[in-house]
Amino acid sequence: MDEIKEVLLEVLSELHPDVNFETEDELVERKIIDSFDIVTIIARIDEEFDVAIPADKIVPEHFNSMEALAQLVSELLDE
Repeated sequence: MDEIKEVLLEVLSELHPDVNFETEDELVERKIIDSFDIVTIIARIDEEFDVAIPADKIVPEHFNSMEALAQLVSELLDE
C-alpha cells in the first residue's frame, strides 16, 4: 500500500502542490479537487497501476482523501 500512496501523493501534488494530501480528508467536499482533477487521477491510476476504476466506484467518498483513494486502488488490484 505504501507504493500506491507514494504514486497517489505524486499525482495529487502535481495537481495541487499547496495541499497537504496526507492529512486532508475532504478533498471533494471542500472543492479542493474537481471533476477534471478526478478524470486526471483516474487516468493516472490506469497508467501507473493498469487498473480501471469502474463508474460505480467514482463517488466522492473514494476521492475525499489520499487514504480512501489508496484503499480503492488496493482493492481493485486485489480483484
